[in-house]
Amino acid sequence: MASGILFQLNKAAAAEEFFELLGVKYDPKIVNVARLHILRRMGQYLADEDLTAATDAEVAERCKAVLERAYADFVTSSPIDQRVFKVLKDAVVPRPKKRPLVQLDDLK
Repeated sequence: MASGILFQLNKAAAAEEFFELLGVKYDPKIVNVARLHILRRMGQYLADEDLTAATDAEVAERCKAVLERAYADFVTSSPIDQRVFKVLKDAVVPRPKKRPLVQLDDLK
């Protein structure tokens, strides 16, 4: 099964290759901005799939559906909105509010 879709996807070097291998239409402008985010989200969605007993055709169809779903996430919103990567998740952690500084002289 060295020619299976998972093998081919594993050998892909660019996000565009994933789209081409799976036959998913895409806007290059969106992929240029969110390529890593789309692929990461695809991986998250695939982690929820059980492909162990699936045929190569079934795996290809599921991968295509998952890539379409991941891509759609970034068509309607930005990588900042989706926060796929830890660095973006941490960027929105609310910082504790600083209390105003009160001078000791003001306490008298």
